[in-house]
Amino acid sequence: LPINSHTSLSLSSFSLSLSLIAFTMPVPDNDGDRSLTELISSLLERIPNLLSFKCKWSSIRAKLADLKTQLADFSDFAGSSSNQLSLDLLVSVRETLDDAVSVAARCEGPDLSEGKLKTQSEVDSVMARLDRHVRDAEVLIKSGLLQDNGTVSTSSKKESVRLEARNLVIRLQIGGPKSKNSAIDALLELLQEDDKNVMIAVAQGVVPVLVRLLDSCSLGMKEKTVAVISRISTVESSRHVLIAEGLSLLNHLLRVLESGSGFAKEKACIALQALSLSKENARAIGCRGGISSLLEICQAGTPGSQAFAAGVLRNLASFAETKENFVEENAVFVLISLGSSGTPLAQENAVGCLANLTSGDEDMMILIVREGGIKCLKSFWDSVTNVKSLEVGVLLLKNLASCPIVREVVISEGFITRLFPVLSCGILSVRIAAAEAVSSLGFSSKSRKEIGESGCIGPLIDMLDGKAMEEKEAASKALSTLLVCTSNKKIFKKSEKGVVSLVQLLDPKMKKFDKRYTVSVLELLVTSKKCRKQVVAAGACLHLQKLVEMDVEGAKKLAESLARSKIWGVFARP
Repeated sequence: LPINSHTSLSLSSFSLSLSLIAFTMPVPDNDGDRSLTELISSLLERIPNLLSFKCKWSSIRAKLADLKTQLADFSDFAGSSSNQLSLDLLVSVRETLDDAVSVAARCEGPDLSEGKLKTQSEVDSVMARLDRHVRDAEVLIKSGLLQDNGTVSTSSKKESVRLEARNLVIRLQIGGPKSKNSAIDALLELLQEDDKNVMIAVAQGVVPVLVRLLDSCSLGMKEKTVAVISRISTVESSRHVLIAEGLSLLNHLLRVLESGSGFAKEKACIALQALSLSKENARAIGCRGGISSLLEICQAGTPGSQAFAAGVLRNLASFAETKENFVEENAVFVLISLGSSGTPLAQENAVGCLANLTSGDEDMMILIVREGGIKCLKSFWDSVTNVKSLEVGVLLLKNLASCPIVREVVISEGFITRLFPVLSCGILSVRIAAAEAVSSLGFSSKSRKEIGESGCIGPLIDMLDGKAMEEKEAASKALSTLLVCTSNKKIFKKSEKGVVSLVQLLDPKMKKFDKRYTVSVLELLVTSKKCRKQVVAAGACLHLQKLVEMDVEGAKKLAESLARSKIWGVFARP
């Protein structure tokens, strides 16, 4: 029942509810002044003498015995007399007991005055309601809610939210459909207010309750439950609790993808985005036909559901175990179509999925180019307004450029000039991806020269001074490819800081940094007398001594090159 459904009760009605709990005071009603315990005791004595539906009444008798024990336990809790949930339960119990007395009276003789089928239906109804009351009472007792004294301190907002969340979690487990529907609405409203509210509700055990609810609730209730689960999935610190539910939750969400409404499918996709980050879950989604359902949504779903479905596919594509499913379902065609015409988020996720699919897979790269992937990538690249979103496009470009069969096509489509501004953007991950793409595109003398002429050398030199080791390394690797070209070395030499920045990267104290590329760049530069002097003046020799001892690839050769220039004396220890 809704939590406020009895707030309009008169003082006398409230006293009546309290007396139901006390059990010692009589409760006026149509069966006389009898307490709940008296009614139950009367029924327990009466049932053995009933002549009709004896097996059913025997089951009812067992449930009444359990209920009698539970109601006795209620009186031991301080909060039972003021807790609205317990009061609502007791009122429902009273109604059921009254009906049980009425039906029992008609089963005392062999003749059923109101007909066998109707009476049997009423007996079944009483049995089902009693079963629900027993379960509800057990939930209330175990919840600890009845141990409270009924007062709520408003001094702490967190405590207030905690109590409200716990109350709603209990309401989702007891009462009828109307009560649970009201509770799920209130819970969704509470969670929408703040991510902290989500964490509090999760701490109160809401996730297992929601998953169990998916097993038994109506279609409308199920959609609301999926909406709550999707909200929880958006809070990163709470995702592990959803993942812990395993296949039970996954199967429910996958069924929603197959037969749910547009709203429900969208919410299910949001939840699956979080769940599909796990390798085990990704494999399970692929094995259970999830990729097929997601692709259908990408083709015919709402704009929102298309974007989130593509997001799930993007996660799945990062696992090698699922790639075969993508090929079987003709996913490339669908993804390219969405990447060319979907919403900005849908396009980003579709291109991101293609990038993951092409990672280390030349056959997939060829297939994507054959299906129009280059045109899709150009369209996406030129339409992106958020630089961060461009990262997936740069990654796809890098992967395609690594394939000897298709990289000439990539060069001919003008992607080198598109890379230049990206190398100077304000997003670290995008800069790194762009530098890696440059490394892949510098596969020939012609392409290296074109990259140099496009202006990429300058931004790469700037990246050598970046804070992140990944950025420094990506820039070093790109330069080690580009400076094979004589014209690019000339461009590099014009920089006042290029050599100094490279030498600083030789420092052995700089951990987790692959110095092979830096050594390779310096090898290319020291063929110039001017550069040799700059390298030595910057302190490279002392660093090289250590790197030779560490057996860094190319360090010994570079040291020997400097030695042949007759300036070996600077290697002497001070």
